[in-house]
Amino acid sequence: MFTDIETFLHYFDGVHRRALRDIGALPGDAESYRPETGEGEGGWSIGEIVRHMAGSRLYFARAYRGEGWVFDYPLRETDSQADWLPCLEESMTELRRRLDGTPSDWLSRKIPMIDTDGELSGWRILMMCLEHDVHQSLANRDLRGPPGMAGTGHLRPLRRTGRYSA
Repeated sequence: MFTDIETFLHYFDGVHRRALRDIGALPGDAESYRPETGEGEGGWSIGEIVRHMAGSRLYFARAYRGEGWVFDYPLRETDSQADWLPCLEESMTELRRRLDGTPSDWLSRKIPMIDTDGELSGWRILMMCLEHDVHQSLANRDLRGPPGMAGTGHLRPLRRTGRYSA
């Protein structure tokens, strides 16, 4: 559990930097990639995943601030690979703006859940934000298989460099 918001933001910044590294390492053909099969998130393009990551950061920030479970789309579209990293950077700036300076006691206050009558502590909502970002990160997607396998198999990370090859 985090005891102050600055510690959380510092930790989340590391998760954010890893997402930037992984997404920035994708080759140019990643922009046009879409899984051959899949529904919902499993059928999203990488641009859609990036947009979802960016928007979800703001979603959890709103819930933490007690503004409700409302999804804010990021400030820019992500159809172009050139927009992927700026979109994530803008969402990190906005996440920091929304959370920076919030009282430490908000971490332990209870916030109503969206789908039940239950409540969650503020720190748990922030952890959900962090866990969601890690889950969505391309580093955790199936980018490692050979061409023709499920997922994005034609994009394989090079083990030593962290870069991706087609």
